[in-house]
Amino acid sequence: MSTALLSRTPLSNFRKEVDQLFERFWTPEEADLTLSTEWTPRMDIVETKEAMVLKAEIPGIDPKDIHVSFQDQVLTIRGEKKEEKREKDDRYFRLERMSGMFARSFHLPVPIETGRVNAAFKNGLLTVTLPKGIEAKAAEIPIRET
Repeated sequence: MSTALLSRTPLSNFRKEVDQLFERFWTPEEADLTLSTEWTPRMDIVETKEAMVLKAEIPGIDPKDIHVSFQDQVLTIRGEKKEEKREKDDRYFRLERMSGMFARSFHLPVPIETGRVNAAFKNGLLTVTLPKGIEAKAAEIPIRET
């Protein structure tokens, strides 16, 4: 059976849950404090010499529907991808794109200078740059469209 046909089966949902369980097992404790949701944007976090950088793939969402915050060394990304209106008479042959709310939180291992945190959104990619520092204050981070 092809993977395209498995994309909406209970078995594929079970496999996804098992994969997420193993991901959590191999990462440091409290690294990903993800809330269980229908869909979860894929994210990368990399530490450079100067900053922690998060990149999240969130296509098809308005940047105004994304909220980024940082408090107590935890970076949180929340948002909602709205479902497209469906016409009553349309016949769908395949529905794979997910919609709904999501929330992901990550405990960062280094102090962050919250006054210099930057979030940008371009072509469905959210990039949050968190400069390293000694300061640790709560902050709501605005997202600028580029």
